[in-house]
Amino acid sequence: MQRAEITLGRSTRVIQYLLDGGWEILAGKTSRDNDELSLKLARAKDWWFHVRGTSGSHVLLRYRDDAEPDREVLRTAARVAAFHSKARAGGQVPVAMTRAEFVSKPRGSKPGTVTIRKERVLKVRPALPG
Repeated sequence: MQRAEITLGRSTRVIQYLLDGGWEILAGKTSRDNDELSLKLARAKDWWFHVRGTSGSHVLLRYRDDAEPDREVLRTAARVAAFHSKARAGGQVPVAMTRAEFVSKPRGSKPGTVTIRKERVLKVRPALPG
């Protein structure tokens, strides 16, 4: 696993995790970065993650044309979302996941606020890949 802080687009700062098997996870650093990541940089088939019930990073698991992520890759991305949230010190944390195409921003809402459809919830312990 590799970890790097990178800038996407003009000023969007994210933390990038490269997993074994070629999977890429991106986590926003601020509310504005989350907006940019979720609404402008995400592709429709990317998987989107966010801890439920508290604030935290929006996390993307990048879609690959050659493979679908297995359960463990999805759980790893959910653990990253839990780690980059205020629930980091919790035990089991509920994390919502959906495809990025089902993430939208309510008109006039604050940066980092989105609504999602067709979510699934994974309960995971906060952790970074390793």
